[in-house]
Amino acid sequence: MNTNRWTRLFAWQRKIKNADEEENKAKESNKTKKEETPKINWKEWIIDPSEEFYYTWLQIMILPICYNWVIIICRTCFYTIEETYMATWLTLDYICDLVFVLDTVIGFRTGFLEQGILVRDLSRLKTRYIRSSRFKWDIASLLPTDLLYLKLGIHAPLVRVNRFLRTGRLNEALDRMETRTAYPNTFRVAKLMLYIFVLIHWNACIYFSLSNYIGFGADPWVYPNISDPEFASTRRQYFYCFWFSTLILTTVGDTPTPEREEEFLFLIADMLIAVLVFASVVGSMGDVISSLRDRDNVFFPNHELVKAYLRSRRISKELQNRVNDWYQHLHINKKITRENEILRHLPITLQTATAVSVHLPTLSKVTIFQNCEKSLLEQLVLKLTPQVYSPGEYVCKKGDVGHEMYIIKEGKLAVVADDGVTQFAVLGDGNFFGEISILNIKGNKSGNRRTANIRSIGYSDLFSLSKEDLTETLHEYPAAKRLLEEKGRQILTKMGMLEETDEGQGEVEKTEDVVNRLEANLETLQTKLARLIAELESSARKMMRRVEQLELQTDEWEGIVAEDARWQHILQFHSYFDKNMKPEGISK
Repeated sequence: MNTNRWTRLFAWQRKIKNADEEENKAKESNKTKKEETPKINWKEWIIDPSEEFYYTWLQIMILPICYNWVIIICRTCFYTIEETYMATWLTLDYICDLVFVLDTVIGFRTGFLEQGILVRDLSRLKTRYIRSSRFKWDIASLLPTDLLYLKLGIHAPLVRVNRFLRTGRLNEALDRMETRTAYPNTFRVAKLMLYIFVLIHWNACIYFSLSNYIGFGADPWVYPNISDPEFASTRRQYFYCFWFSTLILTTVGDTPTPEREEEFLFLIADMLIAVLVFASVVGSMGDVISSLRDRDNVFFPNHELVKAYLRSRRISKELQNRVNDWYQHLHINKKITRENEILRHLPITLQTATAVSVHLPTLSKVTIFQNCEKSLLEQLVLKLTPQVYSPGEYVCKKGDVGHEMYIIKEGKLAVVADDGVTQFAVLGDGNFFGEISILNIKGNKSGNRRTANIRSIGYSDLFSLSKEDLTETLHEYPAAKRLLEEKGRQILTKMGMLEETDEGQGEVEKTEDVVNRLEANLETLQTKLARLIAELESSARKMMRRVEQLELQTDEWEGIVAEDARWQHILQFHSYFDKNMKPEGISK
């Protein structure tokens, strides 16, 4: 019984300890979570214009600005819409006003760059915002013009016209979106259509208001009589006016002839606006088309120039078809062969980062480049040149001089015999060839000649790395150069293409070259040393002559000073004699 009691007591104590430990762990985890989540100090909160929050806020600002531009004029002219949805309009109005107030607060806390550094001093930010022209427009757009409702009545939405002064934020938001979107040309067309829609909307509202002023159904040009059930609904009123305004501003015509002076003036103003709208549409679409053409010219080689050259030189039809098929393959499959020209506008760091993200996985698959320094691979990816080969085209032939190596990105290539039919092997994605011929390894039996025929089976995407680019890059990485040459020798040894006897002779020749280079450098240094000694002796002789001249000048000055002192003593003696020892009887 005692043992059972002690056992239960120990078990109970053990449960209490475990519970305490779990509580302590939970408290520590909560503390760490609290420490990990940073607290925002709202008093010192600063907005970076380049951050995602500012961009999102600009997108939010599009809604209230477009609401004011579309709804205020609509409520003013279509009074049925104003009266039917009065509560909804007032609610949306003051929600937009609240967004405008928040935008003003954000303006006080938006940082700016000074010498490339974001300024976070609140006092400077407030001073800069207050002194800016934007602050004046923002304050003017927040003036409580709604108080005029007390005098003009609640159904006078035109008193809120000062809200249009926030349009500058709309332009800023659209510009930001155009720079960040992946389809800028499509966005430009959409923005132009938005402007045209707002213009047609305003024109439709003014047309309906003018028809109300003249009288509905007074003549065929104005809006028909609203007493007619067919034209009485609000939806029909707006759609008819929008359609009529579209006919005028798109210069389609087919509108009734105006009969009153007001109608003539309205139509004349619309015609002038239509000319500007037509010109802006044509100009914008022309810019979009030219930008698309410029983009294609940068991405792909100019096909028109090549076709004109082939026709002028009377190239065979078969070869012209091969060229046309190659261009067609590039355009259909979006193959870019001019990456270096596209990326050259970026800083070198961004060029390297982009090239590394695109090409480094492919370059890392090459055996001789494995385990190399990452900085070396980053330099090499900038040297890779994309190439596209058509079906049946030879990439290299046996016996050709090798000036570059190839890495297969996509496609199939066959190692074929001299007859071009027998296939020895098929190379696929990630394979490479031609790497030995660009390393200049001593003892290579084939030298820098190609040892096989490589032909593309279908369309193949390759990366080429030239011998000059590799040599230039390895010049800065001697350790990597020795490592690559050693790997190349191992590969040649396995292939039986390395002459061992030539290796020692190559080393002797290399030693003789080093000795000759050292002797030449020694002779150059001796010549420079002799020239320096001669210049030093000449300078010493000039210095000695200068010292002798200074000594002679010093002796002359000492003689002059001594003679001057002697005469001063004589004069002093004569003056003393005249004053004290001259006989009294002698007069002057």
